[in-house]
Amino acid sequence: MKILYLDCHMGCAGDMLTAALLELLPEDDRAGFVARMNALGIPGVRMELVPAVKCGIRGSRVLVTVNGVDEEEHHHAHEHEHEHEHGHDHDHGHEHDGRCHHHHDEPGHCEAHPGCGHGHGHHHHHSLADISAIIGALEIPEGAKERAGAVYAAIAGAEGRVHGREAGEVHFHEVGAMDAVADVTAVSLLIELLAPEKIVVSPVRTGYGTVKCAHGVLPVPAPATALLLEGVPVFAGDIPGEMTTPTGAALLKSLADEFAEMPPMTMRAIGYGMGARDFPAANCVRAVLGEAACAGTAEHETAELFCTLDDATAEDIAYACELLMGAGALDVYTCAVGMKKGRPGTLISCLCAWERRGEFAQLLLKHTSTLGVRIYAPERVKLSRSAAEVETKYGPVRVKRAAGFGVEKAKPEYEDLARISRETGEPIAKLRREIERGL
Repeated sequence: MKILYLDCHMGCAGDMLTAALLELLPEDDRAGFVARMNALGIPGVRMELVPAVKCGIRGSRVLVTVNGVDEEEHHHAHEHEHEHEHGHDHDHGHEHDGRCHHHHDEPGHCEAHPGCGHGHGHHHHHSLADISAIIGALEIPEGAKERAGAVYAAIAGAEGRVHGREAGEVHFHEVGAMDAVADVTAVSLLIELLAPEKIVVSPVRTGYGTVKCAHGVLPVPAPATALLLEGVPVFAGDIPGEMTTPTGAALLKSLADEFAEMPPMTMRAIGYGMGARDFPAANCVRAVLGEAACAGTAEHETAELFCTLDDATAEDIAYACELLMGAGALDVYTCAVGMKKGRPGTLISCLCAWERRGEFAQLLLKHTSTLGVRIYAPERVKLSRSAAEVETKYGPVRVKRAAGFGVEKAKPEYEDLARISRETGEPIAKLRREIERGL
């Protein structure tokens, strides 16, 4: 199973996540991806990937400008006081970041943040409907388009809850809005390209303390970020300020199949997406792409049922095993055991889907002499399996294949070997060796 692990122990912002995922692509493909983003036609957007070093670690930064202006320039031009923890960290129109987030109550009226002093005559604004239309028109796969739209809707929904408005009433400044669309689109597209089967995200650092904005002083995590991180394991860390942005939070919530520390896996590629500021610890999101080394998960996939018998005939035991397999058990086996009072007995083991454990327990109780069934939840490491038919000098032979964890196996189907043995008189072992050599 291909796993993507996102290490967010230094927080997360949209541009940092984009850069980290971009580094997972082969180096020769990265410039092509940036060119593809710049050709999408997101209004005014220009993306650039540049090298960056934090605490001696080499990584990348993504720089996005909208009509030649990046968010930092936009922010400083309007004399807002918030000092960004990630520099170019791509919070889009959020209260805590000091950027202007206007709500339009009626045509021609802009209810700006106190002290912002900006009206319609100076800036363009975008509603969720505007942004949804922009995303909908992009020439990207439908899966990426749907993810991007859902992420931005989540951001607007969180902002609306903070301000007591519907998501459709939330309006974003053009620079912040298009900057966010670029981040969200890039991440959604990169996930399509990398195609992980499972995404695991670490506990997320939020930072702590307060930040200044035009409304006043707000707590960290900012209100919208806190809403987006509901249900997510987070921690403040030891660095004051805003470490995770609303866009970063919305993306992580959308991507994660599970929030946990790094699972057992074989690492194949590692990417570092850097923030702007320097800290004693490397200011980055780390993305790791690899293959699962263990199939155990927090949710039980299978159940193993056991019972022991010392008063059942061989016929009774064989019939019970046949019933269990016929009902859809994944595996059934028996083995000899020594029981109380020195009696020889038989252990029956039945492996089944976790949700069907009650059904198989009932079969064991009904069709054997046992008075009780023990149920366990084993971890089950599995190779992915497939079957195909290959041509041999004996005719077509079905071959079962299995792969994963750096292991590949192939085995001719026994029934086909037995058929050929009957037809040719050759031993099955010889036929198996001969056919396996040709696989």
